[in-house]
Amino acid sequence: MNEHNKTYNQHAHEHIHDGHSLNTHSHTHTHTNTKAVLNRLSRAIGHLTSVRGMVERGQDCSEVLIQLAAVRSAINGVCKVILKDHLDHCIVDAVKTGDTQAIEELNRAIELLMK
Repeated sequence: MNEHNKTYNQHAHEHIHDGHSLNTHSHTHTHTNTKAVLNRLSRAIGHLTSVRGMVERGQDCSEVLIQLAAVRSAINGVCKVILKDHLDHCIVDAVKTGDTQAIEELNRAIELLMK
């Protein structure tokens, strides 16, 4: 792991969903795969841009759906990387320090991801 893939931030942050603040807490975030997440996001954005162009050109619906499947796959990949980092670092730290709020927030995030 090189230093370009590592980001360390300690900050208080507020979680917002549907315009309502869920809660605020402070803990250290260690993200070891920032570059991988950014690359995967770029891939998803590229696929989505391609879908937009396909729709604008009136391309075949089946081709659009296949491209949308690629977008979904890219987004799922981003989620997996972020979830792994979160479990490996933030949740491990939360368990060590007794931060039950972080675990509750993870449960809430998983619920939203699974919808």
